[in-house]
Amino acid sequence: MKKTLSLATAGVAMIFALGCAQGEDAVTDKSLSPCGDKPNCVSTQDPREDFNVAPFELAEGASIAPILEVALSMPGTRIGVQEPGYVRVESVSKIMRFVDDLELRIDGDQLIVRSESRVGYSDFGVNRKRVEALRTALQEKGLIK
Repeated sequence: MKKTLSLATAGVAMIFALGCAQGEDAVTDKSLSPCGDKPNCVSTQDPREDFNVAPFELAEGASIAPILEVALSMPGTRIGVQEPGYVRVESVSKIMRFVDDLELRIDGDQLIVRSESRVGYSDFGVNRKRVEALRTALQEKGLIK
């Protein structure tokens, strides 16, 4: 019984240690870059079908501050970096505490959107779902067309 319990305890500890991995220590601005080859990223800038999301056309007068407010209202989000016309929001998963980076950049009348997992190979569609949920929320607030 003790051996089974200690193996289970070690297994749970390993899952938490791996699950708490944050990936890169220094996250750089990748908003204008295409996704890599792993299926854990989507972007309005990537022309490849598996990685592309439709453009976000800004409503007249929209600015980064209210867009950030909407992004931060999504579950598990926190501010990563904020600069004029650019923000990186970190999305942390509930159970395993994985971090995904949601980057938002205003470029003329477009909002560039890129969401990527820091660790792992596949995200099982989580980043695409997050971006489309953001699209819906921004449309409801009248910030994008």
